[in-house]
Amino acid sequence: MKKLLNTKVKLYNRSSFIEDDPISIPHRYKKKQDIEIAAFWTAMLAWGRRKTIIDKANELFGRMDNAPYDFIKNHKEKDRQRFESFVHRTFQPIDALYFLEFFQNYYKKNNSLEKAFSRHLSKNDPHVGNALAGFHRDFFDSENAPRRTRKHVSTPERNSSCKRLNMFLRWMVRPNDTGVDFGLWKKIKPAQLLIPLDVHVDRIARGLGMIERKQTDWKTVLELTAFLKQLDPNDPVKYDFALFGMGVMEKTI
Repeated sequence: MKKLLNTKVKLYNRSSFIEDDPISIPHRYKKKQDIEIAAFWTAMLAWGRRKTIIDKANELFGRMDNAPYDFIKNHKEKDRQRFESFVHRTFQPIDALYFLEFFQNYYKKNNSLEKAFSRHLSKNDPHVGNALAGFHRDFFDSENAPRRTRKHVSTPERNSSCKRLNMFLRWMVRPNDTGVDFGLWKKIKPAQLLIPLDVHVDRIARGLGMIERKQTDWKTVLELTAFLKQLDPNDPVKYDFALFGMGVMEKTI
């Protein structure tokens, strides 16, 4: 199985993967903060068809004049009006407005989004669970935080698989070995990452006997990642390329 999966990683972890994947959105930027904002927001919109996700992300950042960091830091209250018609599935204008408020307040005090996650994580933590839970608490630590927006930023404290957040962290943390992931953040180790468990990865992993748990939730993420760590303890999430590629590109099993 390790030989099979390593072969699939090499097949899909390459620059040609970028064009048709939502990761293409942050790849359009060079500045670290632009990449962080584009990656985070795109990941939060990442449900449904990949083309639709890319189209909606393009629409969103077009409303920021395709300069996310500059817009986030310097926009005025009146500039938020352009987001009052932005909708993607259940992501509504009220959610977009709160995201803008959070990011503007955050980047006034911090130079990188990395700190929002890494401050909750110690080097001895086996995985990023504490970072995800801590980030969620911080993200909604405002009296202006709409209750409905909480469903768009998941937390392991609710036994969520946290697929989109884990995907975002993979993008930011995994080494830029082939030009797909960015490897921008250094305070979180690739060994601490957890598999982004979407329906395709879940189906392939079950078909290959990697998962015994019947539910698809946080505990399933830990179970699958533990299996993948047996194959590569330092970079288990690289196998996301293999499982996702087999599920989407090859429609295996």
